[in-house]
Amino acid sequence: MVKLTIDLIARGTSGYTKKKRDESMQQYLKRLTHLYLEDRCIDEVGEDLSMCRNLTVLYLYDNQLLKIPILHHNQHLTMLYLQNNDIHKIENLSPLTRLIKLYLGGNCITVIEGLDKLEHLQELHIENQRMPPGEKLLFDPRTLRAISSSLQVLNIAGNNLDSIKDIECLRNLYQLHANDNLLTDMKELAHVIGGMFRLWRLDLMGNPLCHKAKYRDRVIVMAKNLDVLDGKEISETSRRFLHSWHDAREVQKKRREEHLRKGSGEFRDSALLRELPPVKDYPRPPPKIPGYMMPGLPRKQFDEILARTNSNLAEDTTQQTHSASVKTRSGILRSKTLVIG
Repeated sequence: MVKLTIDLIARGTSGYTKKKRDESMQQYLKRLTHLYLEDRCIDEVGEDLSMCRNLTVLYLYDNQLLKIPILHHNQHLTMLYLQNNDIHKIENLSPLTRLIKLYLGGNCITVIEGLDKLEHLQELHIENQRMPPGEKLLFDPRTLRAISSSLQVLNIAGNNLDSIKDIECLRNLYQLHANDNLLTDMKELAHVIGGMFRLWRLDLMGNPLCHKAKYRDRVIVMAKNLDVLDGKEISETSRRFLHSWHDAREVQKKRREEHLRKGSGEFRDSALLRELPPVKDYPRPPPKIPGYMMPGLPRKQFDEILARTNSNLAEDTTQQTHSASVKTRSGILRSKTLVIG
């Protein structure tokens, strides 16, 4: 267990900021702008840090802090690094109105809160919180509204999130890191990021929705200005093609809905029919042609007439054959008579 002291502070400066011989310790500490106090096993920050009135960047990550230290004498801070401590609650930050970047990843925080006064906060990194099993990171609506106009980068990766609906008010985000969560709803994702018109980088790898069909194409369509998705750049050709395809599909959908609404389910106007996509006609097999039937007669009567006609034709054929045979024989007889005579 280590408490922050003046000696430790003096050893936490860079090589470019050294104490002058004729300079008092108080003057020296007041002149410091950057402090590198990471990985020192610090679990308590006392009052000595208040002597660093012009501090702008403070590195306190990889220590054993149980809470965010009171820094109301360090109001010039613009960057605060508190990753990988044992902090359970976001507090004591209201005096730091000039804070631009806040790093809180790898702690035990369960609620994003206490940032109401940080109107200039641009980056919030609160990834991979060590929470009890079954719990997820929560968002205080008042805090989100307070930082919505300034926040540009949000890192909420690895926090068991199954929804990001609460952050839809953060419309000025440039980067959103929400990878390694439990997100499944593509419609909710479209609703949230569809309103983030400045979003150019999005990380969603490690979420169940990444396994859905056409995941990458669908996300590119949702966020029209996206340049990088899951660490891979999006080519301008791919973006234009997907957006054109989506726009054409939406136009077709609106026309169909309008036609159904106007026609009450029936298309009476031929002009509307011409605007609909053509329906493919599949070839039909030719109809079976029935046997010839004499018009106006029942089938039974027609069959009787046909039978009689066939019978008469058979009799005529028999008679013609018999006559031909007789004629042939009589001709033979006449020829024999002529020869004998």
